[in-house]
Amino acid sequence: QVQLVESGGGLVQAGGSLRLSCAASGRTFRYYAMGWFRQAPGKEREFVAAIRWSGDSTDYADSVKGRFTISRDNAKNTVYLQMNSLKPEDTALYYCAARWSPTDGVSPYANRYDYWGQGTQVTVSS
Repeated sequence: QVQLVESGGGLVQAGGSLRLSCAASGRTFRYYAMGWFRQAPGKEREFVAAIRWSGDSTDYADSVKGRFTISRDNAKNTVYLQMNSLKPEDTALYYCAARWSPTDGVSPYANRYDYWGQGTQVTVSS
C-alpha cells in the first residue's frame, strides 16, 4: 500500500504561482511513476502531468505545457507540481497518483494508476 497526501493548494490570482506537493508513505517510493490529475466541478478528471520513477521522463497535458513543471525527490518520497502563470481555467481539485512502474515510462491514463490521494483545491481568481 502507498498512502499519498497532497498539499499546497489555495486561492491565487490569475498569473500567480503555486507549488503542490505530494508526500508518499508506505511502500518504497522509488519505483513508482507519479502523476498529477485534476477535476473541475461538473467535469471529468483529466491528466495534468506525469514523471517516471527515475525522473528522466515527463509528460504534460497540452493545456499546461510551458506553465507547469513536475519533479520528484525520491529521498524525500515527494513529488511536486510547480504551477506558474495560472489561469482561472486551472481551478480544480488536484490529485496525485502512483503506479508501480520500474520499467515502463510515464502514462497519462488515470486507470493505469493504483493509488490516489484525497486532493488539494486550487482556485484561480480572474
